[in-house]
Amino acid sequence: MSTNTAAASLHVLVIVASTRPGRLGPAIADWFVQATLPAASSGEVTLDVADLADIGLPLLDEPEHPSSGVYAHEHTRAWSRRVAAADAFVVVTPEYNYAMPAALKNALDFLYHEWAWKPVAFVSYGNTSAGTRSVQMAKQVVTTLKMMPIGATVALRIADSTSNGQVLRSAGLDETARRMLLELTRVASAMRPLRTEPESEVTGPVDGLRLTTAQPDDLAELLVLQRCCWVQEALANDTLDLAPLRETLDELRESMSTWHLWCVRRQGRLVAAVRARARERAWLIGRLMVAPDQAGSGIGTWLLSHVEQQAPQEAAHYELFTGRRSTRNIKLYERAGYVLSLAEGTPHDAVRLTKQRQPVARLG
Repeated sequence: MSTNTAAASLHVLVIVASTRPGRLGPAIADWFVQATLPAASSGEVTLDVADLADIGLPLLDEPEHPSSGVYAHEHTRAWSRRVAAADAFVVVTPEYNYAMPAALKNALDFLYHEWAWKPVAFVSYGNTSAGTRSVQMAKQVVTTLKMMPIGATVALRIADSTSNGQVLRSAGLDETARRMLLELTRVASAMRPLRTEPESEVTGPVDGLRLTTAQPDDLAELLVLQRCCWVQEALANDTLDLAPLRETLDELRESMSTWHLWCVRRQGRLVAAVRARARERAWLIGRLMVAPDQAGSGIGTWLLSHVEQQAPQEAAHYELFTGRRSTRNIKLYERAGYVLSLAEGTPHDAVRLTKQRQPVARLG
């Protein structure tokens, strides 16, 4: 469920942590949304409920470390998109044996960068401790993921605060929830620069490069860069009928569900990008682009090497396509070890290049 305002500036994901039959979590989440909806609407905040029982994540089954951002399964990519779109979180959690539910720990473990630099608040419920020991355990985990637990919390003793599976509403309890949301959104606004600016510079061919996985806020600028870069391809191949020139913002946004995208910024400006995805035993690399005024500085070669390193373990070779007359691109790829390769289905105006992957020793 979700409630939307016309121009929401902050997106808060309310996570229902319990998945067992007969749970109180959905009712408590519904109470929280209803109690805070007036404040959310007036503050241009979107509330979106993510019920882990409905999301149905399996026990962590990704072969790559979450920090790589390389996900083999669609359930992980869908969860990644949901979490990445959020500016803050409210976790509705019970306490099981002095601890948080295993489903919550599993959902946190699936991802890494998507959680970082975002605040989190807790609505806990239970018997003797009102779920507060679950929250204490969860705080140790979320801080490791670079999240910021806020001071305000809501703790509900089941015997005192619920009846027949519903929260016993009161003006005081609703006000506690409202104040928690206001504190959460204030912290989310303050932390926004940490989320929009990459964490640190990386060692690249020129100074000041910052490499991150693409976020929804990057897409409009990425589309402009893409069109600038493919003007040269259009001239070299004597055609405007190129997919990167036709792609819309909605199509680019949709591509995030099937492709991994990386962006490179220099002094805040988007100067390069690339995408990749797995297909059987191949790691497909596409839309490698460098701003025209940055070309020739080594950024393209450096970014190509980075995206090769992100390939999943089962990938046996890298594969990419470029225009048949794009001699500059072809030379770059050949210098990086790629060879021209024939394949059925290759467009008549394009060439396919492949490179065998060298075996990599892996620990763990």
